Amino acid sequence: MNRPNILVILSDEHTGSAAGWAGHPQVRTPNLDRLAAHGVSFDRAYTNSPMCVPSRLSLMTGQYVHQIGAWDNGVVPGPDFRSWGHHLTDYQTVIAGRTHFNGPDRTLGFDRRLTDDLDFWIDHSGRPPRRTPDWQRPTNSHVTEHGTGDHVHTQHDVDATDAALQFLNDPGDEPFLLYVGYMHPHFPLVAPPEFRALYDPAEVELPPTWNEPVSSQHPVISLLRHGFRNDEPITEEQMREATVCYWALISHLDHQIGRLLSAVPDDTVVIYTSDHGELAGHHGIWQKQCFYEPAVHIPLLLRHPALAPARVTSHVSLVDVLPTLRDIAGLPADPALPGHTLLDPVDRPVLSEYHAQGMVDGGYMLKSGPWKYCYYGAAHQPQVFNLEADPLEVHDLSSDRWIVDKLDAELRAILDPDATDHRAKSDQATRRASAAD
Repeated sequence: MNRPNILVILSDEHTGSAAGWAGHPQVRTPNLDRLAAHGVSFDRAYTNSPMCVPSRLSLMTGQYVHQIGAWDNGVVPGPDFRSWGHHLTDYQTVIAGRTHFNGPDRTLGFDRRLTDDLDFWIDHSGRPPRRTPDWQRPTNSHVTEHGTGDHVHTQHDVDATDAALQFLNDPGDEPFLLYVGYMHPHFPLVAPPEFRALYDPAEVELPPTWNEPVSSQHPVISLLRHGFRNDEPITEEQMREATVCYWALISHLDHQIGRLLSAVPDDTVVIYTSDHGELAGHHGIWQKQCFYEPAVHIPLLLRHPALAPARVTSHVSLVDVLPTLRDIAGLPADPALPGHTLLDPVDRPVLSEYHAQGMVDGGYMLKSGPWKYCYYGAAHQPQVFNLEADPLEVHDLSSDRWIVDKLDAELRAILDPDATDHRAKSDQATRRASAAD
């Protein structure tokens, strides 16, 4: 069987709407735009967790967060972790750049690694976050630290591209699966000057909800804002500058991706996506950690020589990537995987979940048709939005018991949210005790 070479590119914190092909009037992504024009764009793609490590471990295993116990950013994968490398054994599987794997095993089933994560992003302790109402991030630097300059994240991304290009120059005879992971556009929002110069803060159209008062929000969202210090006011000037720096980091990311795409022939399968989005001031929030669209909606592009260019509106998520890789490699569908191949997408409800700092109880999102259902445990009122009628998610329809009951039943067809929350807290308590020994 002729197995095509595969290049998978993963960015960090790139929201699905912040790109030219996605219709953004200002963000410049010419290389990704060309990839979209020659491939398939999945316009309703979602992360399975709005948090780095949980979403990445979900992506790599093709399993939901609750299936693998990837509750938070402190999780260290155990010996039973099965990544893409364990599945695609007829390929040489190679990593360059950011994976945000914790622990001493730096390949997790891949054959080799060209460059690694930055040291300060690797957690070896397994210690979980503190999930109490009084927890707070030390500062709101994720929005207030912005401007132009050199940053170690930028150099990390350049180094990852350089290493990947060196591999692509002489990959050998075996088919390859090359994964390239980038830091950008993850905060801090310190952008290379030449990319920052592409944007004018005066031309930023601020999100209508950028200064939404904490007092008007759902109690779970209010507590989350407090925990991440997103309840600390920022000026309109800060908001505009942070926004253009975020855009500049996306453009730098696009430039690195352009370097990769120029080195692979047209018959190479290319997948581009991100681990989660960035709220970028929507609802007064920067970062992610909840289920508003900018945090959970992600870009997902697929170029395959057998697929005609298209825009797909089926709901898909990161757990669909591994079934797709298996399909491309000529492997049969694995019934243990909850996802479905993107070569033949099926529209189904999408699950996302969050079990980390800022939320005392577990949070769950079900996206089904136009509906988004956010469940925060029996002690809290859920949130319900109709995204077709209310794309800004400002009209909570959770008083409609019929739609709440319908969506809650769909959620519980996938998992028991309350039992899962109990298991997550129990696992985190055990890890905390172990880390303290």
